[in-house]
Amino acid sequence: MNPIQVAILTVSDRCSAGLTTDTSGPALGVMMRETLAGEVVATGCVPDEQEIIAEQLKKWACRISPPDLILTTGGTGLAPRDVTPEATLRVIERRHVGLMELIRRRCSEQTMRSYLSRGEAGTIRQSLIINLPGSECGATESLAAVVELLPHAIETLRGEVQDDGRTDAVMTAGKVIHHEF
Repeated sequence: MNPIQVAILTVSDRCSAGLTTDTSGPALGVMMRETLAGEVVATGCVPDEQEIIAEQLKKWACRISPPDLILTTGGTGLAPRDVTPEATLRVIERRHVGLMELIRRRCSEQTMRSYLSRGEAGTIRQSLIINLPGSECGATESLAAVVELLPHAIETLRGEVQDDGRTDAVMTAGKVIHHEF
């Protein structure tokens, strides 16, 4: 498998204004490199503005060589300016609620506050977008909750895996996963 290409978008009024330093975005980059040998191909920091967030997500996903994975950090809580999930829903083509369910369930073992995160996940073209909390701890713990699934998810999104559950599946664009029923 080719390295997972990752873009990381920090959503924070204070970080984008230079009033505080982003620690969650860089921590996610380190985690992707160390756990999956991922390659961070883009980073950004934007204010909590739906239009700006949505535009950046679309810009990355519509590149000639889009990132396989777009991680956002910040703007997933209940504060009035937390609008990352709404911005994400504006651009994704297919939601993937199961990833967020797994994140919340696994992270609830550390803190029940994980259920307060309103993050979304889904795809736009060939990119998987996952919204993560803004704190470094929340972002990295959330990513850790699903990191083992990401290689297969990315291979499937790239079209490198035919995983349709048919026992008579034949390879057309990569490898076939045979399911035991």
